[in-house]
Amino acid sequence: MDLSIGDLHMPFTEEVKYCILGISATLFLIALSILVWQLYRYRSYAPRKPLDELLSSDGKPAKSGVFHTETQRPNFKVEKLHEEARRLSNCLSMGSHVELPSLEDQQEEVMVQGSLRFSLYYDQLQSRLVVTLLEAWGLPVRDFSRSVDPFVRVRLLWAGQEKEKEEQSSPSLQCVLHEWQSHLVKDSSSPTFGDQFSCSLEEDDVPHITIRFEVKDFDKFSRHRILGEVRVHLCDMEISYPLEVLKDLQAPQKDLVGEVLLFMKYLPTLQRLEVGLLKIRAPPQPSKENQALYAKISVLCNQFKLRHQKSTVKTWWKVTVFNEVMMFTLPDPQIRECCIVVSVYEIPAAKKSSKRLFGQVTFGKGKSSEDEHWSLMMRSIRQPIAKWHQLLI
Repeated sequence: MDLSIGDLHMPFTEEVKYCILGISATLFLIALSILVWQLYRYRSYAPRKPLDELLSSDGKPAKSGVFHTETQRPNFKVEKLHEEARRLSNCLSMGSHVELPSLEDQQEEVMVQGSLRFSLYYDQLQSRLVVTLLEAWGLPVRDFSRSVDPFVRVRLLWAGQEKEKEEQSSPSLQCVLHEWQSHLVKDSSSPTFGDQFSCSLEEDDVPHITIRFEVKDFDKFSRHRILGEVRVHLCDMEISYPLEVLKDLQAPQKDLVGEVLLFMKYLPTLQRLEVGLLKIRAPPQPSKENQALYAKISVLCNQFKLRHQKSTVKTWWKVTVFNEVMMFTLPDPQIRECCIVVSVYEIPAAKKSSKRLFGQVTFGKGKSSEDEHWSLMMRSIRQPIAKWHQLLI
């Protein structure tokens, strides 16, 4: 039993002992290499101020060489909300005016050039209107890609005659009887279409019809760029035989299709904005039955959609009653700079998958008359303010 450490012998051969020694040395070198790499990353990334600023929770630069991870911060969710608020503040600082493809304010920036050729024909025997898109010339291209992917959207507008109680200076109420879209022509500033559309139309209604051709540049994210439009009033044209027309593109304009009654209320203590959808006043189309309407209210900030809510679907009457309130949680900096967009959609009652934009109204910080409602709401805190607004398309 009296054995010393020197008397102990391992039951391995010399080759096995050298193999174990080589493996140990290799593992030691790997560990040493990982340590050196981590020290290099630490020295390279620690002095960068943008990373320190992003990792600091109070908005001040963090200490140099200190990293904070999610597991080291128990209040990570709260700090994440602060980071979101700072991101939205930066978004607000970029500008207070929101521009959308469907808003009136963007029309001023449209560079209009080019022309559109089409033909019109009204078949009196069959009481049908035939619209044929032929071609377009000289459309403007994009600055960054030097190309354009045009298509044409055709709307058949009928000017309502229910204007007895309205002022003569107010715009006439339009009704979209039909809407068509041509096929897409890729990478062509002078495309040839050849699309033909037709619909049943009584001869007495022909003088009240306006055809609106919108030439757009396709975008895969549905933010189509408006290149221009052409309007044709059938009361000024003889189309009992096929008539070819060539017109230059004009700056796009909006058409009045209805009105919506909204109320808004802001509760600063709860940081909550209430938007009430009360009524939509728009004459239903006589050619379409069992139509329904619903509205989508969106909160935007500098073209970024922050939140949105949808109303229930209601049967379309001359005055469609909703009486629904939608609530949005918005901090004080956002409520003073954001923009509210109310979009009304038309859908068949039996086929809820297909929808069509009926009209739109926008609120925000600006100079238009629609923003008077917004200003009244901000001056009357905690009080509901109701107002009728025009729906444009």
